[in-house]
Amino acid sequence: MGQDAFPDRDRSFALAKRTNELMRDYGPSATPRAYAVWYAYVSGELPLLNDAVKRLTAEKGHLTDLDIDHLHESYLDGQKHASDASVVSKTVLAELASISEVLDLSLGSTQQFGESLSTLSADLTQAHLSRAQLAEVVASLAAATREVVADNRVLEARIRESRSEVEALREKLEATRTESLTDPLSGLSNRKHFEEMLHATVAEANRGSRLSVIVVDIDYFKRFNDQYGHLTGDQVLRLVAVVMRESVQSNARLARFGGEEFGIILPGANRLDAIEIAETIRSSMIGRELVKRSTGELLGKVTVSLGVAEYRLGDTPASLLERADLCMFAAKRGGRNRVADDASIASPQAA
Repeated sequence: MGQDAFPDRDRSFALAKRTNELMRDYGPSATPRAYAVWYAYVSGELPLLNDAVKRLTAEKGHLTDLDIDHLHESYLDGQKHASDASVVSKTVLAELASISEVLDLSLGSTQQFGESLSTLSADLTQAHLSRAQLAEVVASLAAATREVVADNRVLEARIRESRSEVEALREKLEATRTESLTDPLSGLSNRKHFEEMLHATVAEANRGSRLSVIVVDIDYFKRFNDQYGHLTGDQVLRLVAVVMRESVQSNARLARFGGEEFGIILPGANRLDAIEIAETIRSSMIGRELVKRSTGELLGKVTVSLGVAEYRLGDTPASLLERADLCMFAAKRGGRNRVADDASIASPQAA
């Protein structure tokens, strides 16, 4: 084994050591599930899992076996399968694109062949042959040309049919992949897609681009849900999604984490840009009157609290998202229906 492998090995040992420490300090048992959850936490590869762990440990000071089971089911179960499925889907799409390209080339080749035969037939009429010989050659060539043209027409029809089937399959696969990354209730990206987008945009920010993140949380949503029912609660969630879409530019990435919490990734935006967008969302929400669809009853206004964090050198997806989350909680503590930003908040440290 070469020396290049040792840094990865050393990092793995360091992660394992930290995982065992946290599992001992915050958990009731050293189960494989607990190890998987804490190892994912230490690695920082799933920012929303980190966020959930920090919340639970802040509230309770420890994690129960039930907490571990919930975290594992919410953030780790199916993660590898979803990732593998995404890779397979992308591979199949690339293969189908290649097949379509070959089919296009085949169509062009058959058309060109027919044109070449036609040209040769025309050239032969200029050759120094006897009239009888010339007539015979031309007749044979014309017959061959007609036969090739007829064959080409059959081939072209089959190729077009195959290409249509390939295109339909490609669209179906693309739609399936999009559906797997979308929250069905709000129509926004889901948690998995948000994490993918956050990793990608943080990587871009590491190379020098601007980046800000907004966390949006509906105020008193549980009380509202309990009072008016889940169907009306779903209506509120959709309303927040609509307002978010109306308030951001086309390059923003919007997601619903689950529950009443939403996230916005703003590539190229600084803190002031993000604060302006957050204020637009907040004021737009307070300006909407919610009506219960089944009865027409006026239910009052829905407010949101928003946290804004701007990328700082050295930020990871987990640290950036956590800072935005801390700002959102600061807005809650400040009275709700307001925006708080990270101008005075230090970068969060790992537990």
